[in-house]
Amino acid sequence: MEAFQVHILAAERTFYEGPCVSLTVPTSDGECGIWAHHSRMIAAIEPGMLRYETPDGGVQTAAVSQGMVKAERNEVLVLVDTAERPEEIDAQRAQRAADEAREALLQKQSRQEYQSAQATLLRALNRLRVKAHNVNN
Repeated sequence: MEAFQVHILAAERTFYEGPCVSLTVPTSDGECGIWAHHSRMIAAIEPGMLRYETPDGGVQTAAVSQGMVKAERNEVLVLVDTAERPEEIDAQRAQRAADEAREALLQKQSRQEYQSAQATLLRALNRLRVKAHNVNN
């Protein structure tokens, strides 16, 4: 398979920059697959699992938060708030965060607090899903 250049940037660090033969990002319309010479596109990334394959056949996964992806001229830019490799995820901490967010959702609160608790819960559940996926593969 032919490779293309990918830049995966999180707010605090460069997550990955280099050649890639396929990239799958979570969007509001479902997973979006990108290969070499993909048509021009810009899409919103939703919290979920990002996967990419390098030319040597290695497949990497990451838990990503919201962001955007842009593809043009055989180059892809992924900008997200956070990106974590499965080995960087503390499953116990993520489970505690999910439990606390569930509890917060049950409390009477403002709309903003409710939305914040929802976002925290989604992020924690996503992190746990990515961690579990890596353990099972």
